[in-house]
Amino acid sequence: MQIDLRTVTIKPLRHTFDHVARRLGGDKPASRYQEGTLDIQATDNFHYRPTWDPEHEIFDASRSRLVMADWYAFKDPRQFYYGAYTLARAKQQDTAESNFDFVESRGLVDVIPEDVKRAALAVLLPLRHAAWGANMNNAFIAAYGYGTAITQPCLYQAMDQLGIAQYLSRIGLLLDDVEALDAAKDAWMSDDAWQGLRRYVEDTFVLKDPMELFVAQNVALDGLLYPLVFETIVDGVLSSQGGTAIAMLTQFMNAWHAETRKWVDATVKTAAAESAANKALLEEWVSHWRDRAAGALNPVAQIVLGATTDEHLGEVIQQFNARLAKAGVQV
Repeated sequence: MQIDLRTVTIKPLRHTFDHVARRLGGDKPASRYQEGTLDIQATDNFHYRPTWDPEHEIFDASRSRLVMADWYAFKDPRQFYYGAYTLARAKQQDTAESNFDFVESRGLVDVIPEDVKRAALAVLLPLRHAAWGANMNNAFIAAYGYGTAITQPCLYQAMDQLGIAQYLSRIGLLLDDVEALDAAKDAWMSDDAWQGLRRYVEDTFVLKDPMELFVAQNVALDGLLYPLVFETIVDGVLSSQGGTAIAMLTQFMNAWHAETRKWVDATVKTAAAESAANKALLEEWVSHWRDRAAGALNPVAQIVLGATTDEHLGEVIQQFNARLAKAGVQV
């Protein structure tokens, strides 16, 4: 018996969904990111206005002072939709788990000098409360922002911050014990060094404008905190004093910030380019929240940096200003 194998090409009747095709200007093949992002925001058939906020629809672009002709002008350079996001984070989690296993299996915690270990615990563990605050803030933006192009990555950002809080807790348990977590909570609640940052986080909880909250949390606070704490203090100071193992345990934070910074900058650049009014508003927000974040982080950095805090923090602020200038916002 003879069998002939033939290749049959089946031409699809259409390449994507109708609402995506309208966005692309025709029936063109669309990426999974485009199909999972474009025009998913609910816009019609709302039954009633929220009883807790009758001035707005349930999904309402006017909740923000920032005005966009098209809220889908925002693009995530990472092209994250749910599938791509979970795959990327799964790979990073595998790397983080390998780092934790390496440090634990080789007893590297035992060779960290005690003063370095205490400094790491003092400056890192209370930050898990700040990360939890970032989780809450990004969840708020995802709930009250407008357009899937901005709310979707903010929801991913919220889950990332929850993961960072968990990693910080694991570092505390590895370097010390449960008592370290209790001490960190006490420091967050009552230590003078942390009250500025705690007030910053709690003040952001009551912001009603989702895009101002985006600036306060993802642009200003994260834009200063991660370079200052994880790059300058952990990778720079503590590593040089025998804390290389701590740098391994916080590798995810550095990689995560370098990645998310691209999305944050792209969002700011798009919003600023929309209009002169948007640009002026962003400059007002960024200047205000940058100065507050710098003031809140100064006493935290002093825990490790001491007299050199102003110098290091000044360098981080200069880098931040240069970064925002590239995005079209002068501060």
